[in-house]
Amino acid sequence: MNPSPFPTLLFSAVCLSACMVGPDYQKPDTATPAQWQTPVANTVTAKPVALKHWWQTFNDPILTSLIQQAQTGNRDLFQAEARIREARARRQLAVANLLPTSSINASASQSGSSEAANNINVPGFDLTNDLYSNTLDASWELDIFGKRRRSLESSAASLQASEEDLRDVLVSLCAEVALNYVDVRGYQQRLAITEANLAAQQETFDITYWREQAGLVSGLDLVQAKLTLENTRASLPSLRSSLEQAKHRLAALLGNPPAALQTLLDKSAAIPVATAQIMTGIPADVLRQRPDIRRSERKLAAQTAQIGVAEAARYPSFNLSGSIGVESLLTSNLYTASAKTFQMAASSAWVLFDSGRIRSNVAIQTALQEQALGAYQATVLTALRDVENALTAYTQEQQRRTALQASVQAGISAMALANEQYQSGTVDFQRVLDSQRSLLSAQTQLATSEAEIAANVVRLYKALGGGWQTEQAHG
Repeated sequence: MNPSPFPTLLFSAVCLSACMVGPDYQKPDTATPAQWQTPVANTVTAKPVALKHWWQTFNDPILTSLIQQAQTGNRDLFQAEARIREARARRQLAVANLLPTSSINASASQSGSSEAANNINVPGFDLTNDLYSNTLDASWELDIFGKRRRSLESSAASLQASEEDLRDVLVSLCAEVALNYVDVRGYQQRLAITEANLAAQQETFDITYWREQAGLVSGLDLVQAKLTLENTRASLPSLRSSLEQAKHRLAALLGNPPAALQTLLDKSAAIPVATAQIMTGIPADVLRQRPDIRRSERKLAAQTAQIGVAEAARYPSFNLSGSIGVESLLTSNLYTASAKTFQMAASSAWVLFDSGRIRSNVAIQTALQEQALGAYQATVLTALRDVENALTAYTQEQQRRTALQASVQAGISAMALANEQYQSGTVDFQRVLDSQRSLLSAQTQLATSEAEIAANVVRLYKALGGGWQTEQAHG
């Protein structure tokens, strides 16, 4: 075989490989409003980098410490890191599929036949033959129509989607740690309020008991005081249970057993309060900051490339193969010039009829791409909705807290006045009990509202995509 045309064939194939079938991906245009619909006072427009440590706006060292621990110990984060390693390996496999494969082979064989079969009986004549060979074989499937390159394009986009998935886990993780921490402090505040009211009601009951013993009040007053006291006492187990469950959820987020945070969180502390200015941005910033949007966009890119992979099956495939080596009947002659061998080959295959399998696969991949586009658009709308909801909830809850603060002040005054009037005999005992219950309700609602405001700040920063910028190098 004359090998001189082979380099020409190889050069022609490489030139043809510049062609790629299938659609080239273009990021879809997404219209967003210029400003948020919900006006919020005391906000500042923040750059993405300003959101990376948003929890520091609460100025709570324990919260900061818990989030830092979660970023190293959370099991969901560990799984997301493993998914990145998987995607990275798949991309490397796609790169490898573009390149030739080669192997080295060595063999030794012996063949022969019996004397009777060949009717030969010559002394010293050997009826066996030895054959020794060493070869270097190589093969290469030429990517003429871009099947392998589209596959690499899809794998690269999938790797980027996995990286965004890790960032999305970080965003959710930081928010969940903060929300559960707010729950812990909120339940502690409500417990403290309930226990203080229980002590006051116990004192009222004791006074009523002695007044009843002295014949100054009726037994009905004593029974009503007992009813109010025990109703308040009955609310304590539920609050304690909710507090412990919040601690357990927090420990699980950190990758610890349920009881790991008992010592750290045993002492009550105030509900964290964010600084007066809340960092927000414009709607367009959300598209750049939220990892779930970026992940959906990368999944769309990956699926678009899969259409090209399916399209390439319509066209012929080309393979080049060759080998060089040495072959001899004697080991002493194996590495001489006369023992050299080579072989080169080119082959092509083209599916002429497959009952519509390729066409159906292209239709499947196209439909999947349309689904990915719809998912991306839905994710954008969900993100914008999340921010608007968080802004609305934050604004309205602030107004509610203001009203509840006035309600608590009025309740304190009403209870003091009721006690005074009861002592002077101008009102009945029921008025005292009503004022105690009203004050307890107002104080409990105020504590719940303060916790909800802190939670709404956390939800706002989560909706804005804050927290993943703290990402360290992950393997």
